Amino acid sequence: MDKVFSADGTAIAYEQQGSGPAVVLVGGAFMTRGESAELAGLLAEHFTVITYDRRGRGDSGDSPAYEVQREIEDLDALIEGPGGGSAMVFGMSSGAVLALEATARGSAVSRLALYEPPFVTDDSRPSLPADYVEHLTELVGREAYGDAVAYFMTAAIGLPDEVVAGMRQAPFWAGMETVARTLPYDGRIMGDTMSGRPLPVDRWASVTVPVLVGSGDAGAPHMLTGARELAAAGDNFTLRVFPGQEHAIAAEVLAPALAGFFAEAQQSA
Repeated sequence: MDKVFSADGTAIAYEQQGSGPAVVLVGGAFMTRGESAELAGLLAEHFTVITYDRRGRGDSGDSPAYEVQREIEDLDALIEGPGGGSAMVFGMSSGAVLALEATARGSAVSRLALYEPPFVTDDSRPSLPADYVEHLTELVGREAYGDAVAYFMTAAIGLPDEVVAGMRQAPFWAGMETVARTLPYDGRIMGDTMSGRPLPVDRWASVTVPVLVGSGDAGAPHMLTGARELAAAGDNFTLRVFPGQEHAIAAEVLAPALAGFFAEAQQSA
């Protein structure tokens, strides 16, 4: 493990393996760099792979006031430091939306791959409550981390209350509580893209690099719908549907697709 320092001085913990062009992996809600280890190991056969703890998680620091721009600056620090000034980026779930937003705001991303940004653009499931982020922030503010996780699972994921009640007894629940304070961050990144309305695709019109948008066809229907909408944003966006895969896509299925997409940059150079 090593660390880089973001523009506001926050230390961001990362690991690096492999050799070749740089690829940065951006995790979604709850994810620390360890959750990307299997995928990173597969990609490291061809690339220099950088995994990191997003701010407020794992071994990374945080700042008192959160802004999405701070997380973009964290990614920029990784691209500038271990990435060597430019990198290809893969984002998972809400991390996909963070990576997309960073690219739109000018981060030095040469190719961008996304898997199931959790947009809600139709009525196939309930949209997020209007006060979703505010309520999460209130729960975290009084250190009700278990309740924050439960609220995320019911409101954002859509699990029934009784299922979540059972999950609270499982050994993995404590681990989710340790990163629950960052759940409002993911809510801020998603903004109003889980409101059941069409995507504001012009928000990412400045993204001109090749973008691969992936989704499984065996998970929640709104994930594939949102991926299709995003992939229609421009000629540089390409949709890739993974048969039989859900939101937790198998690393051995995802890695070859990412490797092929990222390798195209070398072939066209």
